[in-house]
Amino acid sequence: MDILELKSFLDDKVLQYNNPDFIESDPVQIPHLFTLQEDREIAGFLTATIAWGNRKMIINNAKKMVALMGSSPYDFVMNHNQNHLEPLATFVHRTFNGGDFTTFITALKHIYTQHNGLEGVFTIHQNSDSLQPAINQFKKVFFEVEHQNRTQKHVSDPLAGSAAKRINMYLRWMIRNDNAGVDLGLWKNISPALLSCPLDVHTGNVARKLGLLTRKQNDAKALSELDAQLRALDKDDPVKYDFALFGLGVFEGF
Repeated sequence: MDILELKSFLDDKVLQYNNPDFIESDPVQIPHLFTLQEDREIAGFLTATIAWGNRKMIINNAKKMVALMGSSPYDFVMNHNQNHLEPLATFVHRTFNGGDFTTFITALKHIYTQHNGLEGVFTIHQNSDSLQPAINQFKKVFFEVEHQNRTQKHVSDPLAGSAAKRINMYLRWMIRNDNAGVDLGLWKNISPALLSCPLDVHTGNVARKLGLLTRKQNDAKALSELDAQLRALDKDDPVKYDFALFGLGVFEGF
């Protein structure tokens, strides 16, 4: 199909999947449990951090994380003491363990007390064409606290070659306002035009079948290629096509 046919096809798929029905089977449901912006930010960030593997397991384990924080993520981050952290040692999601969880809580408090919060870090480090350098800077700020080296693998770095699928998904949740009730659109100082598609096996495979992606690896170079194609389809809201690519791959086996 030509470019206009492809755009029309994908726009239809965005409408099909970018609606509230999507939430019930997706990890984005976790930040939707809250009303306070900081609760949504923190719950969303932790959920996105463990968003690899079986989606049902991701959602269940994200709910466990929230429960371990007394269902008040921001209050827990800002006011916890050592006794509050001890139960976190029991948590595990694949390679993300209780020690990682504890470090993340410490790092998040540092972010909110010293760097004007999660939104503040990404806002100050954004540039004119992409948020990938901001993710690199965010990782540096996040790990200013004492931590084990192993924990660094749970925050991807696009400038080290990663497609950074999970944190790009998180940024979509926080920045994009879809007027359909899925993405939360909490952060107003960063343009959705700067967002990158959360590139994973599903979106990558569908993008290749549609001719949007030629690179075989799902890495930073592939993300840059896909970003250019999606921005050509919609320069103001390119990552809306994540819903189309993901839906085609997961729900339709395209």
